[in-house]
Amino acid sequence: MKKISLLGATGSIGTQTLDIINQHPDRFELVAMSIGKNVKLGLELVQKFKPKFLSVLTKEVYDEIKHELPKEVKMSYGIEGLVEVATFSEADILVNAVIGSVGLGPTLAAIEAKKTIAIANKETLVTAGHIVTQKAKQYGVSLLPVDSEHSAIFQCLQGGQQSKISKLIVTASGGSFREKRRDELVNVTVEDALNHPNWTMGAKITIDSATMMNKGLEVIEAHWLFDMPYDQIEVLLHKESIIHSMIEYIDGSVIAQLGTPDMRVPIQYALSYPERLDFKKQERLNLCEVGKLHFDKPDFERYRCLKFAYEAGRIGGTMPTVLNAANEVAVAAFLDKQISFLQIEDYIEQALESHQQVNEPSLETIIEVDQQTRRFVHSLMS
Repeated sequence: MKKISLLGATGSIGTQTLDIINQHPDRFELVAMSIGKNVKLGLELVQKFKPKFLSVLTKEVYDEIKHELPKEVKMSYGIEGLVEVATFSEADILVNAVIGSVGLGPTLAAIEAKKTIAIANKETLVTAGHIVTQKAKQYGVSLLPVDSEHSAIFQCLQGGQQSKISKLIVTASGGSFREKRRDELVNVTVEDALNHPNWTMGAKITIDSATMMNKGLEVIEAHWLFDMPYDQIEVLLHKESIIHSMIEYIDGSVIAQLGTPDMRVPIQYALSYPERLDFKKQERLNLCEVGKLHFDKPDFERYRCLKFAYEAGRIGGTMPTVLNAANEVAVAAFLDKQISFLQIEDYIEQALESHQQVNEPSLETIIEVDQQTRRFVHSLMS
């Protein structure tokens, strides 16, 4: 029995994690969780899974619902509450499924508490990869990837030697607008962007998929998770999302992980690792029905956010922090219909160009740069 703390229980990854826990009640138990704005769903989840600790977004929500919970459920709120969930004493594994750089502090606290980290919050590694990976080594903590692409690479590595890798091949669906030319993106709507052809994901990550920023962030994440130079990480457009990623070894052999697009598979593997568990709910892959698989090289001028991510990753230091913070602000503004789709790229580019990069930044510097970038992008918008 593995006991699990879950950050972001009401989000897309969070609810799918709970589905895995529900399928294997003899193997997993939810002991602590945090919820976001969907308080109604959060209360339903408390009743169903009966965690011992709950964190909510704000003091107002805390005051509003604390009398509705069973007395044995302890509560907190805000960033302190996230840290309490992440370090909950009974938990063996932290599943970090929150969106954005807010996941960094709780992840570092969980590492210091020697919890295994199942990481779906890619922004943690993007903004402070050098700090997170160094601290994980210091405390002997495993970082288990939950993203389908990184899980695929991790699975391909089982039985192989990381030192013998020639390159990582990270596949990308191309997102909602993969069939559109750049000039056709001028007037696309939020609703258009949220209509992903393959995956069911949260709003922010679906927009990131449409801009290909999500793939750019995954490249930076792969750099830190697998200690791989950027020149040895390749992105390949693959619209079927059947091959989730590949490894090419120095002898020319290519190992791929395939499956139907279902996030619960990599989530379950991270929770059960090193074991594999049955997954009765999943639609099995039938290659005869698929018939053909398609691949293409991404155009960096068509997908400028992917280009920005490679550039920021190679420069390093605080540049990825700026990339991530500017993207979060711009995507939120697009979802609120304050800016156009292509303006997301414009604001990110302006933030990167205006920033004076800092090498080997401390955690305090990263937090400061993150906040400065958000203020800068907001000032451009106003």
